[in-house]
Amino acid sequence: MTSLPTPRAYQAFLFDMDGTLITSTLAAERVWTRWAERHGLDVAALLSVMHGVRAVDTIRNQNLPDIDLAAEVAWVERGEIEDVDGVAPIPGAIDFVKRLPPDRWAVVTSASVPLARARLKAAGVTPPAVMITAEDVERGKPDPAGYLKAAATLGFDIADCLVFEDAEAGIKAGEAAGADVVVVTAAWTHPLQTDHPALADYADVELEVGTDGTLAFKV
Repeated sequence: MTSLPTPRAYQAFLFDMDGTLITSTLAAERVWTRWAERHGLDVAALLSVMHGVRAVDTIRNQNLPDIDLAAEVAWVERGEIEDVDGVAPIPGAIDFVKRLPPDRWAVVTSASVPLARARLKAAGVTPPAVMITAEDVERGKPDPAGYLKAAATLGFDIADCLVFEDAEAGIKAGEAAGADVVVVTAAWTHPLQTDHPALADYADVELEVGTDGTLAFKV
């Protein structure tokens, strides 16, 4: 992992949600632990791969025989919507996004719309005008579709956008999209190796908004 480079100006910032703008790790892991135990799965193994990935993809990847995939996804989502205990903003995140021009940032999350809104509300983060969720793409992270769609919706080239991520699947999605990536480490429970610049949180970040709307920051 490297330190943040000399600031460059970007047209837009694209944020993952869980672990990047808000911390929901403990709540999510409580629900997924119950789900894994229901199916006799290795809890630790499941928790090491479910972060940053759509629920439908996590469940499908377990290759469980004779399950109702839609029903299992609904069970997990209901549990996650109901359990927001401990969900909170990453330090400095609320102020940071409040200072961003509304048309210059988006959230790209593997959560569904109801879950994303429930967690953002619990953390006190106002949803952006553009939010790409699990329902908006055919293939979830690590596929780049979500980030590409967010950039296109905002009206910018992905190469001119900066992706904020925390999980391996999301980092790979940002890379595959062709964006620069910054890795937020505040909520890590499963540290990973990455060559991307790291940002502990947003508490000491100085945001620079250009007269033309471009975005840069330094710590």
